Amino acid sequence: MPRLNEALTKKTLTGLGLGQFLSLLITSTGFSSSELARKGINAPTSQSFLNYVLLGVVYVSCMIYRRKALKAKWYYYVILAVVDVEANFLVVKAYQYTSITSVMLLDCFTVPSVILLTWLFLKTKYSARKFIGVAICLAGLVTVVFSDVHSTDRARGSNPVKGDILVIAGSLLYAVSNVSEEYLVKSADRVELMGLLGLFGAIVSAIQISVLERAELKSIHWTASAAVPFFGFAAAMFLFYSSVPILLKLSGATMLNLSLLTSDMWAVLIRIFAYHEKVDWLYYIAFGAVAIGLVIYSGGDKELEQQRADVADEEVERSRHFDEERVLGSTSGAKTPSNLKAAESNKRVGMLA
Repeated sequence: MPRLNEALTKKTLTGLGLGQFLSLLITSTGFSSSELARKGINAPTSQSFLNYVLLGVVYVSCMIYRRKALKAKWYYYVILAVVDVEANFLVVKAYQYTSITSVMLLDCFTVPSVILLTWLFLKTKYSARKFIGVAICLAGLVTVVFSDVHSTDRARGSNPVKGDILVIAGSLLYAVSNVSEEYLVKSADRVELMGLLGLFGAIVSAIQISVLERAELKSIHWTASAAVPFFGFAAAMFLFYSSVPILLKLSGATMLNLSLLTSDMWAVLIRIFAYHEKVDWLYYIAFGAVAIGLVIYSGGDKELEQQRADVADEEVERSRHFDEERVLGSTSGAKTPSNLKAAESNKRVGMLA
């Protein structure tokens, strides 16, 4: 019982609940995209464009109201927007060339990529318990792949090699995007992150639409049955993007991607209760395995509180670094590294005094 109470802390339960809320949002976007594809609408960038516009309008308005200077350089958000837009585009595009099973399996490549990037750049420390949780989650998803649920999807796509390459490339970009967002939300500001990601994401999407999807949009007959899933997709994505920084700050990018592994399982449960479809019993085992893996991964270690304190100190240091960059950029006199060190030393002496 003490071990269980240690694992199921309030913060852990909040992270698990928020992660599954995000997973359900991703599931709803999948259903919306499937409905649009069924109607012959193939415009993945256009679907994401409205989400970026909503983010830009809402959060940039908040930024203007607050009138605070940027904590991070604006070009950081330009790079992030390009990566995020292309990650969405590549994974959706892959469905035209390879099977759903392949996309599901290869999309898991995001998880080890995130672990590697957070370890290299954010100095995140992973215990053996964390790796066990990740392994159990991935084992659960592999069980889904071998389930009879996807027996009708065994056939390969028109160009499986091309499709698999697109999924792997998209997964890598997702990893870069998630880790970058985790860094920025902890070092800069959530409203700033969402506002500028939305603004620059809308600009990048608009350019890509004008090049790749202009003809497709002109051929669409906008009826109510097409408009509902289109705008429903945008609304779900807006809620997803708005909630992601909260989970990133609470539990990190790895926990986010592990939580999203259950999205396909939620889709199956919806088909069971909404459409009364029958699924293979292995799906229930897979769902349970992912749930157990999430609890193990997010559970506390003995060193957890110290790690949190270290991370908090690093966040303060990164935020102070952004503030110093802003101050240096706004002053006319250039400051040398030696002067900065001397000023910092004087500041510490003053605090001690």
